Amino acid sequence: LKAGALVPKGNIFEGVLAMIFYFLMISLQCKVTYNMSEILFEDFQKIDLRVGTVLEVKDFPTAHKPAYQLTIDFGPLGTKKSSAQITSYYTKEDLVGKQIIANVNFEEKQIANFKSQCLVLGSVDKGGVVLLNPSHKVPNGSSVQ
Repeated sequence: LKAGALVPKGNIFEGVLAMIFYFLMISLQCKVTYNMSEILFEDFQKIDLRVGTVLEVKDFPTAHKPAYQLTIDFGPLGTKKSSAQITSYYTKEDLVGKQIIANVNFEEKQIANFKSQCLVLGSVDKGGVVLLNPSHKVPNGSSVQ
């Protein structure tokens, strides 16, 4: 939380709420940061997010941080490989057959001795990465809107 971020902008009630929030965050020792700049909707539309099913999972011992090498079926788009730092919450057995969401139109990225062809999406918490996935089974390659 940045200094000066809690200056009341409206009535006193907003200022009091902001101060309560600030002290609550301090007492919980939470870190609040948001430094992302706005993008145009047209920029967001360039990102191709798709649903895929994990077919194969291998250990990735040469990665700098604990990770798996995933092979993912994206239906009509074919299979793609990805390196994912998701070992905190998932075993290899948990992942096989699991549907995930990934960006499939990034350029390939070399990670150690492995080429990652897509970026699997997840939410980060104190324990690691929690994968984003559809709440119901959908066809592989389905677009995420």
